[in-house]
Amino acid sequence: MSMSPLTRRELLKAGAASAGAVAMPAVAQVANSATTPNAPRPPVMQTVSLEVNGRSVEREVDTRTTLLDLLREHLQLTGTKKGCDHGQCGACTTIVDGRRINSCLSLAVMHEGAKVTTIEGLGTPGDLHPMQAAFVKHDGYQCGYCTPGQICSAVAVLDEIRDGIPSHVTADLGGKPALDASEIRERMSGNLCRCGAYANILDAIEDVAGVRKGATA
Repeated sequence: MSMSPLTRRELLKAGAASAGAVAMPAVAQVANSATTPNAPRPPVMQTVSLEVNGRSVEREVDTRTTLLDLLREHLQLTGTKKGCDHGQCGACTTIVDGRRINSCLSLAVMHEGAKVTTIEGLGTPGDLHPMQAAFVKHDGYQCGYCTPGQICSAVAVLDEIRDGIPSHVTADLGGKPALDASEIRERMSGNLCRCGAYANILDAIEDVAGVRKGATA
């Protein structure tokens, strides 16, 4: 029995059907692999030992843990604030080995053996650090969220000036920076106050520095 010849349209349909049948298993395999996630890698843990506010501490942490999260989440020192988490606001400022840093940008494991001072280590409600007392006296805060970082930074700023470390506005890089409003403003520019208490913050720092009338020290 003779068979009628296929038309061009029927031939194209048959070819497309055959190609689809061949391709479907491969497509299904790719789809399955895309929807089945790989098992997550376990975190790399490391023990870090450091001195925080005069107390020796040792914690095992994920190597991706920032110093800020070590302080807040592992040591419950929540005075240090997480503001932007990008090193742009200064709310997380702490003093490490005598120098201020943005603790949100620094890994905890980078500070093995370091001496860390947070706002809790500067003073207590019954025995305030002079800078803390000056912030209260001059109303250097409103909501208070940035205040711990502002105070830690201010304490370090005065040490920087006394140590002769120049800033962007220091005129003579070979000389000692002036202890004046221009230097203080420039050095404190990385600490943002969303409430705008900058004038009062400057008054507090100048008071502690002894460069304004009625200074406390």
